[in-house]
Amino acid sequence: MGDSYSGIIIPILVQKISDGNEVGQEPRMNLKGYVIGNPVTNTHDDLNARIPFAHLKTLISEELYESAKNNCKGEYRNVDPSNAACVDDLNIFTECTVKIFTAQILEPDCQYLSLKPRPSVSNWDPDTLIEDPVDLLQSITHLPEPRRWCRNYNYLYSYIWANDKTDQQALHIWEGSISEWMRCNKSLVYTFDVSSSLNYHWNLIKKGYQVLIYSGDHDMVIPYIATHAWIVSLHLTIAHDWRPWFVDGQVAGEGGIQLQSTSPMNVLP
Repeated sequence: MGDSYSGIIIPILVQKISDGNEVGQEPRMNLKGYVIGNPVTNTHDDLNARIPFAHLKTLISEELYESAKNNCKGEYRNVDPSNAACVDDLNIFTECTVKIFTAQILEPDCQYLSLKPRPSVSNWDPDTLIEDPVDLLQSITHLPEPRRWCRNYNYLYSYIWANDKTDQQALHIWEGSISEWMRCNKSLVYTFDVSSSLNYHWNLIKKGYQVLIYSGDHDMVIPYIATHAWIVSLHLTIAHDWRPWFVDGQVAGEGGIQLQSTSPMNVLP
């Protein structure tokens, strides 16, 4: 199970486990499927979907969307810098959305606790997948007024909890194995050489593994329309169409289409 960039990692990992099971590696893992949320799947298409997503959520005007679609020919990632009309449209898009918390567009876009201030307006950057890194070890009390709830501030407690010696002992962490726990370890040597995990999904679905994919419709980092598009591209049989789901008799959201492969193992009751 994973979210966001794990959409690249999880299918590859599951494929490795499946391959190991098939050749009899021990211990055999009881692999039934996997779960991913708002998953990065094809970096080009995921990022390219931000413009139409912003239009669907009325974050940009109809005029700007149509202009960008026409001037950029639907390509917002690999933009020809000499295409001035397209570049201008994308910069206007950035001006309209730069103050939006892209991970959850309804939540406050808060000041980052870092030494480098965020620019008020930046040029279009098609390669940005995540927000800027946040140094959450600074005291929230140092923030200027007015202070308000921000999702990122919740992460402060994970640093306190994970670096507490008592907690580490309870988790059986070897003493001295890490000097300081960090929520996102940016020091790892990691090569981002996989731009798409779609083939892994297809291979695993053909083998009959069950896959649960969920997407929040207020996430502009990995827009749900990009996720829906690649699922549809697999041309699987639709078992159940869109339908509402309820909590205490009230509509709480819309359940996504359920797709099944030709393998009976993948059919849900």
